[in-house]
Amino acid sequence: MPAEDDVVIPGAPASEPPALEEPTTPREPLPPKPDQRGPEAVSPTGSPTGAPTASRAQSGQYLTTAQGLRLQDTDHSLKAGARGPILLQDHHLREKITHFDHERIPERVVHARGAGAHGVFRSYGTAAKVTKAGFLAPDVETPVFVRFSTVLGSRGSADAVRDTRGFSTKFYTDEGTYDLVGNNIPVFFIQDGIKFPDVVHAAKPHPDREIPQAQSAHDTFWDFVSLHTEAQAHTMWNMSDRGIPRSYRTMEGFGVHTFRLVNAAGDTTLVKFHWKPKQGVHSLVWEEAQIINGMDPDFHRRDLADAIEAGAYPEWELGIQAFPDTEDQMFEGIDLLDPTKFVPEELAPVQPVGLMTLNANPTNFFAETEQVAFHPGHLVPGIDVTNDPLLQVRLFSYLDTQISRLGGPNFAQIPINRPHAPLNDMLRDGMHQTAVHAGVAPYRPNSLDGGCPFLAGQDMGAFVDVPEAVAESIKERRTPASFDDHYSQARLFFRSLGAVEQDHVIQAYTFELGKCFETPIRERQLQALANIDAGLCAAVAAGLGMPAPEATEQVPDRDLSPALSQLGATWPVAGRVVGIITDSSSDLAQVAAARTALDGEGMVPLVIAPTGGTLSGDGLSLTVQRTFLTARSTEFDALIVAGGQVPAPDATAGRDAKAGNPAGSPDPRVAIMLSEAYRHAKAIGAWGSGSDVLAAAGIPAEAPGISAGDAGAPVAAGISSLLAAHRAWDRFPATGQPSQGN
Repeated sequence: MPAEDDVVIPGAPASEPPALEEPTTPREPLPPKPDQRGPEAVSPTGSPTGAPTASRAQSGQYLTTAQGLRLQDTDHSLKAGARGPILLQDHHLREKITHFDHERIPERVVHARGAGAHGVFRSYGTAAKVTKAGFLAPDVETPVFVRFSTVLGSRGSADAVRDTRGFSTKFYTDEGTYDLVGNNIPVFFIQDGIKFPDVVHAAKPHPDREIPQAQSAHDTFWDFVSLHTEAQAHTMWNMSDRGIPRSYRTMEGFGVHTFRLVNAAGDTTLVKFHWKPKQGVHSLVWEEAQIINGMDPDFHRRDLADAIEAGAYPEWELGIQAFPDTEDQMFEGIDLLDPTKFVPEELAPVQPVGLMTLNANPTNFFAETEQVAFHPGHLVPGIDVTNDPLLQVRLFSYLDTQISRLGGPNFAQIPINRPHAPLNDMLRDGMHQTAVHAGVAPYRPNSLDGGCPFLAGQDMGAFVDVPEAVAESIKERRTPASFDDHYSQARLFFRSLGAVEQDHVIQAYTFELGKCFETPIRERQLQALANIDAGLCAAVAAGLGMPAPEATEQVPDRDLSPALSQLGATWPVAGRVVGIITDSSSDLAQVAAARTALDGEGMVPLVIAPTGGTLSGDGLSLTVQRTFLTARSTEFDALIVAGGQVPAPDATAGRDAKAGNPAGSPDPRVAIMLSEAYRHAKAIGAWGSGSDVLAAAGIPAEAPGISAGDAGAPVAAGISSLLAAHRAWDRFPATGQPSQGN
């Protein structure tokens, strides 16, 4: 049986364990942890330096000023006597405090709360026939940095809120940096970017009280989306389980807009980009998300970092939906320039073009994740934009935002943003200029610098804007008539979901609208729901104690899209977290066998015990990762019970309110964990006395999603099989699919 250290448990904060006493022998800084990697070492002008990625980290054994002057004291200010006033000449104090005062940069207006990781993208070459983009040629590997985020909350908000998630990828190609800046929802709230300040102002906390934070369950949001009915499609996605993903690793990504690809012959194709997670698309349930936001507000960023540290590298396939580049830019009656519309995969299959693997955590969150700057206008030859009116505004807005947020126009020189291609841009000076430019002629044509830089021809990889014809027209402020359908895709999405998922949508609308104070806003949104689906509207209205209105618009029915449902398939289980509940009476040999079996499937097994430390017996010693006090069901995808019958010493209301007043077996915290996991349709396993614990917690052994047996390894195998479907949804039958008739 493998040694315990063979099972990688993520979470160590440093690359080596700390000493008990304060270290006093000078030494070089510790290296990064094995799971970490910094930005590639390139110069501010894009030249490879050959230096290791850690070369920008601090160096030397001794504390210095920012100019390299060694210091003998950083704990005491320079004063006029031990009790005297501090002297203005204390240069170290002023440098240290001034820098601290300016440590925080303005956070992003939206997508402020995020997490990032390094990785690599390997192209399959299947896109080569529609684009000349070099990073999509056969077998090309390209370094990437990805940032995931919520939209509404501040940097200090919680992760598992109901919200849209950002999914942005920076490709460091040898033709320049390409940014695919998207979301986990393929449609957007608005059709024209001029409304972007409005929807964000409506969704953000109310300006008078700065509440509620990181949520859409309030009057201004629903006032906006009920008046701007083009937002109903995106809102429907947000009210579905897509709004509360299980993790970034199990989240789909979309480029949202339609882009134009150009191949080597100059032929053009319209496409939509998709990221498909190899582990499948999975979500939380609402009560689970609420508990998580109290117990672990960092749930999603911790999950991403821990998975990478444990070697369970997240993977996504990049795919494209391809459409003919026709003059009307329509496909099957869907306007491809309308960002509130998606194209069902049954009409245009997603064709895989490459695989992205995230395999390293950042070395420094601020330097990388916080300072990374994305822009949909960062393009490469072979990829161009379209006239989508939301995309057109983003091309201006993102660049403008980065200049403000990152202190000037030279944000591309920050290491995480530096291109991995030669750079000769004739841009000079400005705040935070770190390149030392040579030459005297930053203009062209010139002769004083030998004519450099020169213009590149198309045959030398230059970017050439697609020469699209612009029809004669009138200057005006309006959208085409094809943008006027605001309900059919929301109906298509809702009716394509499984009955369980539809129940969750009903619950989400009822909760969110129930938080609105003003009755007219609830009435207005119910009217929109009536136009989408009568059964949905009736169920939400009943929950609000309000009458359900009749539809006011005739909405066309479309063929359903089974691809929109998250249910019905099986997926790899690598990276799933399984808690093993133990105590002093547990058979540690069986616990070790279960851990080995789970680890062999790429899962992360965590031992939960009454207290911290180790469990010893049977010639084994197992480290405890969680205790009954610190564990909660929401951290785990599944639970296995191998103990927990005897209440722990701190199982008193005065020490832990969750413990209540224990009257016997099992420990009340164990009962809570199991009850929550059961309610949330999670897989639960048990063997031996663990089955008695399940019975004491009121969990029937014959219920769906229960793996019972006589030994650890078979129970772990059963858990693996159950987790492949994510949840045991058949444990709780849906209340019934709402009427689909109007």
